Amino acid sequence: MIIHVKVKPGAKEEIINKIDDNNYEISVREKAEDNKANVRVINILAKEFKVSYKKIKTSRCLKKISHLECAQEPDA
Repeated sequence: MIIHVKVKPGAKEEIINKIDDNNYEISVREKAEDNKANVRVINILAKEFKVSYKKIKTSRCLKKISHLECAQEPDA
């Protein structure tokens, strides 16, 4: 599964806005320094999709997360 994420770092509160099945806007408190915002986004999405953060791979475009690939675990 590939999803497209628009990240807004340095926000006052963390918000996950699901636009449709493959598009999200995520606001995080962490600033875009030392990869902190990207790490937080990965952790948020891992919790959202109920997978390990290690299952999420990032692809970058213009130094921002453009899409993430999430290998979902089968329901047990």
